[in-house]
Amino acid sequence: MFRITQFMQEIARPTPLAPKHNPPGPVVIWNLARRCNLACKHCYSISADTDFPGELRTEEVFTVMDDLKTFRVPVLILSGGEPLLRSDIYAIAHRAKALGFYVALSSNGTLITKSNISQIAEVGFDYVGVSLDGVADTHDRFRRQSGAFAASLHGIQLCRERGIKVGIRYTMTEDNAHDLPRLLALLETEQIDKFYFSHLNYAGRGNRNRKDDARHRTTRQAMELLFDTCWRSVKAGKSREFVTGNNDADGVYLLFWARRHFPELAGHLRAKLAQWGGNASGINVANIDNLGNVHPDTMWWHHTLGNVRERPFSEIWPDTRDPLMAGLKSKPRPVKGRCDQCQFVDICGGNTRVRAQQLTGDPWAEDPACYLDDEEIGVASGGERLTVTPYRTPRRSLTS
Repeated sequence: MFRITQFMQEIARPTPLAPKHNPPGPVVIWNLARRCNLACKHCYSISADTDFPGELRTEEVFTVMDDLKTFRVPVLILSGGEPLLRSDIYAIAHRAKALGFYVALSSNGTLITKSNISQIAEVGFDYVGVSLDGVADTHDRFRRQSGAFAASLHGIQLCRERGIKVGIRYTMTEDNAHDLPRLLALLETEQIDKFYFSHLNYAGRGNRNRKDDARHRTTRQAMELLFDTCWRSVKAGKSREFVTGNNDADGVYLLFWARRHFPELAGHLRAKLAQWGGNASGINVANIDNLGNVHPDTMWWHHTLGNVRERPFSEIWPDTRDPLMAGLKSKPRPVKGRCDQCQFVDICGGNTRVRAQQLTGDPWAEDPACYLDDEEIGVASGGERLTVTPYRTPRRSLTS
């Protein structure tokens, strides 16, 4: 995750470059259920409104939670599917809070209603994130359900009324990029606390629909709008957060933005961005799916590191006998092509590896969604760039 607001604050009020402090353990995004009342176009877990057999039982969740606490995991993001469809979600969330985790709920928002908002508020979630793919008809089309936008917005409003920190998650493609300005305006009218801009990653339905990924020019325009909006918010003294995910080239593009607007601070910002270091999959971000399988992040469901029913998470996560984990945890990562030649690889960390693997079978190939030009990143031009091809058949696994 790239925290735009944090770096904008460095421009507004620079702070000395202090030693880097790594988190004690990874943020764990936990897909407690795969069932969902929607069938979203780019769902990485390919969820549907049906029961999926073999999901972790309540007591198993509690056992894993104890291990995560011992392993010093600081944050649990309870996700799905739609996690509110689990009958034990409140018991799980209450126990997570009692153990001292920062606990977030990742929901589509449609099931946050007047009938359960008191239970949600009683948990004391530190954050509730609701996915919106656009405004009104755009969102309903992506979510494949009429009225989904109105229901999700109502859920956001209920959270805000109860004093729960709430945010929007938005994944941009070429088909919904036109709604970004309207969503940013919605932040103001609804007084929403956080905006998470996600680039499309090639997992689940997102991989099958990767031909719809935003073009590089569209992405650059979106980042310009997002940076300008965030800067105005910081200058106005607002506490709203702006973050992006699934394309760590955003950090480099922010540096380019700063060079144009605040050239005297570009060196300072570059040092801060390099200290951040970019993509954290397999290091500071982890995923447990509904069956207990552990993955380097939520976009790697096609690559399993182990299962918490068979082996504790605390043993699975540090194990680098898996070639993918060995590469993800290495510094620098063994990236190839443009990524290896890029003079800003220390900022982005080689970007997101899933897209490269899905297109080529090689997780260390260049990321086709890097929207920076060869000249901008100091790469000799003339070579052919990896381009996004339509999904046809699944690639072989990394271990086959």
